[in-house]
Amino acid sequence: MLAALVHVATFAYVPSELQPICRSRARASHAYMGTTNDFKVGLTIEFENSVWKVQEFLHVKPGKGSAFVRSKLKNLMTGSTLEKTWKAGEAFPDAQVDKEEMTYSYEDGSDMVFMNMETYEEERIPRVDIDKADFITEEMTMVVLKWRGKPIDVQVPKSVQLRVAETEPGAKGNSAGGRVEKPATLESGAVINVPIFIEEGEIIKVDTDDRKYTGRVN
Repeated sequence: MLAALVHVATFAYVPSELQPICRSRARASHAYMGTTNDFKVGLTIEFENSVWKVQEFLHVKPGKGSAFVRSKLKNLMTGSTLEKTWKAGEAFPDAQVDKEEMTYSYEDGSDMVFMNMETYEEERIPRVDIDKADFITEEMTMVVLKWRGKPIDVQVPKSVQLRVAETEPGAKGNSAGGRVEKPATLESGAVINVPIFIEEGEIIKVDTDDRKYTGRVN
């Protein structure tokens, strides 16, 4: 009986210096959970043993019944898309992705090649898997996302500065918001509308999310 009591006491005892570590681990297990209230375009989440990026979402509050959230997700491993409906406030694990600053080097077939300028290691990502790839130019530095060691996406800045490679001088364009615009091809290959006064060779600011001209670079 005494031996049994000693055994139980020894099993239950946790040294005081280890107690903070145990509490820290308990918090860590919940640190990366999110809910549909945290949805935003570009958010990466995990479910069905894969990693997905939120492309669109809409909170719906019907007159009757429970609120829900419609979403459109992109699988960053396969490139496929999925329309999924969630319960309002439904929980999900945020995708634990590593971020690495890399520089775009060159295009190799259908892949875009990025290099870590400190280690000189290269990563190849299919162009079709990169949103806003047509705003990327050589030697542009950006953040590459990795999931379980595999590169899955590239964070293209919301605002970039690019040179106008081709546009018609003083061409007739479309009227938008009270101003006349014309199409222009940028050095990265993207085509956007610019004000009629913009000429080839000028460097302009572009909002890559809206694909809109936002100004000249002085």
